[in-house]
Amino acid sequence: CTLGSEVALRVGGDFFFDPQPGDSPVKLVLIAGGVGINPLFSILLHIADLHGYQEGKGKGYKMGTVKLYYSAKNTSELLFKENILGLINAFPGKITCRFHVTQQTSQICKELQPHITGK
Repeated sequence: CTLGSEVALRVGGDFFFDPQPGDSPVKLVLIAGGVGINPLFSILLHIADLHGYQEGKGKGYKMGTVKLYYSAKNTSELLFKENILGLINAFPGKITCRFHVTQQTSQICKELQPHITGK
């Protein structure tokens, strides 16, 4: 976002992301903590499908970039982390993630290190 950008915010409840082929592309920021990743991970998978479809067919909804911010106590509590890393690698620059850990006491694996912030 830049100064003056319009931002829509949705917290909890019933939400979904289902753009139609004629809709304008949007940039998404997804923010999750702990098990709150569940619905956002579903949205992330849908976004990956949209990117994959766009690359294969060249038609349909043109997806913008997505940034996921996901916090947990430690890396063992980051649900779907391997799947999320797979999506980051499959769609470089289109899907990005920053994991944040608040109570990490053990060393963080090399695969996660570039994506981790926190203690």
